[in-house]
Amino acid sequence: MLRVLAGLMWLYNVVWKNPPDFGRNSNSGLYEFTSAAVDHPVFPPFSWVVEHLVLPNFLLFGWLTLVLETVLAVLLLTGTFVRIAALLGIGQSLAIGLSVAEAPGEWPWSYFMMIGIHIVLLCTWSTRYFAVDAVRAQTRRGDGPHAAASLLRTWGIVLALLGVAALIASFQTGRWASVGGLVGTEDLQVGLGNYNLAGAIAVLVVAAFALAGAIRGSRELAYAGAALAVLAAVSIYLQSSRTDVWLGGTNTTAAVFLCAALVSVATGRLLRRPHRVAGAASKIMHPGGA
Repeated sequence: MLRVLAGLMWLYNVVWKNPPDFGRNSNSGLYEFTSAAVDHPVFPPFSWVVEHLVLPNFLLFGWLTLVLETVLAVLLLTGTFVRIAALLGIGQSLAIGLSVAEAPGEWPWSYFMMIGIHIVLLCTWSTRYFAVDAVRAQTRRGDGPHAAASLLRTWGIVLALLGVAALIASFQTGRWASVGGLVGTEDLQVGLGNYNLAGAIAVLVVAAFALAGAIRGSRELAYAGAALAVLAAVSIYLQSSRTDVWLGGTNTTAAVFLCAALVSVATGRLLRRPHRVAGAASKIMHPGGA
């Protein structure tokens, strides 16, 4: 649960890392928070690096931040290479703390806790449940197909619930309006992305492919769902500087689709239809049936 909580934290917070300028032109967003390392130094050598290397090359830094935090969200939520993700999380939490811990209104202890959470994930077994890493471990023990189908089915159910919530919300406000805050509230900074009617339908279709692939043991269905999820995420990123995104989504929405894609690919390759070998052998040995 701590792993999922950390994943949700990164998932929600990619929403305001907005390309193409990441707030540089308006001195807001990621640019404003990064500049705090210079305006309110925590560790002078780090402030020097930000001032002379990061800010002059800020667009590259912005994209690296968006990619890194998206990867953190996806790996932690899906339970994939969690110890690598934990190391990345320690580094990113430290960098954020060194940037803003002394800025007005910040609470420095929150960054100590962020680092501590990822140290716990690094040093403990946090992938026993609801994790691609657990599926890989069970595959080595010979139970890969069953574990893969179980994880894919669970994600299919989660995505279906999300899709239904997004569908209901789209009819309550405006079918093609972007609707967020489906889980928690904006004030508490908890959410699973923004969606309009098209986005809700896309989530439901991906969920249907995941559930059908898990139930039928079909890697083709799982891969089809993964392909659709990747296309949905790419479409959001390509329109990230617009206000009328086709699926009504944000960077967080794209990360949710990438989670679905990763799980579908990781489990899909292990799926196989059940074979009735025992039954067939019995009929050959006892054609009379008794």
